[in-house]
Amino acid sequence: MQKPPDRLPPLDLLASFEAAARHLSFTRAAAERFVTQSAMSRQMRALEDELGVALFTRRHRALVLTPDGQRLLAACSAALGTLRGAVREIRAPNRREVLSLTTTPGFAALWLIPRLTAFTRAHPGIDVRLDATLENRNLAAEGFDLAIRYAKVGSAGGLSLFEESMLPVCSPRLLAELAAPLREPADLAHHTLLHMTLGDDAGGMPVEWESWFTSWGLADLQPAAQLSFTSYAEAITAAVAGQGVAMGRRPLVDALLANGQLVTPFEGQLASPRAYQLIIDPAARSRPAVRALEQWLLAEAARVRPHFAVG
Repeated sequence: MQKPPDRLPPLDLLASFEAAARHLSFTRAAAERFVTQSAMSRQMRALEDELGVALFTRRHRALVLTPDGQRLLAACSAALGTLRGAVREIRAPNRREVLSLTTTPGFAALWLIPRLTAFTRAHPGIDVRLDATLENRNLAAEGFDLAIRYAKVGSAGGLSLFEESMLPVCSPRLLAELAAPLREPADLAHHTLLHMTLGDDAGGMPVEWESWFTSWGLADLQPAAQLSFTSYAEAITAAVAGQGVAMGRRPLVDALLANGQLVTPFEGQLASPRAYQLIIDPAARSRPAVRALEQWLLAEAARVRPHFAVG
């Protein structure tokens, strides 16, 4: 007997597919779904047999979604996001409202967290769950209401909070104790540069330093040493501790410059091609609490912009 074409596969298989398609990894999806990698692989084979189409192209150490897989991912992400929202409201209709916000660790530590107390004080019935990660979360599929993303200007498709500019920063104590002067950019050849590194960095000059040196005609400059960190906030913490010179991203470091924990050894801002952009899950926008956090974030960003000029 032929199966009805609109008969749904088991929901468990669809949830596992959404995880595998989002991660493009059976191993990571298996960990999220609390099954083994081989069990996840069998589930995906079973789903493909059920539908009669291939959902993944399996390559050496890589998964790629087929066109049918892409269509199913879009449908699963929307449906599971709606289900999660409904279940949340049914389980806790009268509890304190919890908003989930994802952003980068550097933005969270240096800009957002110092300000969040003002939001929670003004909205005592709303709690914020903050996810600090370099991963671009799938808002609907992973249960997030908002994201603040660090991306090329205009590329994320959200509301612009502010752009940024870059300039070297260090501890005033470092300047006072230096054996070698730090009066102009070429003097950085005698000092330690602090920077954030990603897992696939080749070990050369960090991108933000490379572009800044190039703008000063110092593309071949080599520092005395480099210290790299997995988080931008860690690099700035090291700068405050006097361990070297970091590339400061304004306005993230503005508070540290204002209170004297960091100083700029010389002038020379460079406009960054990136900006901080606010993304809101369409299904979450109707919630008053989400709109309250959105308006607060936009108001806080507006307070920053008059005191911050890019370039």
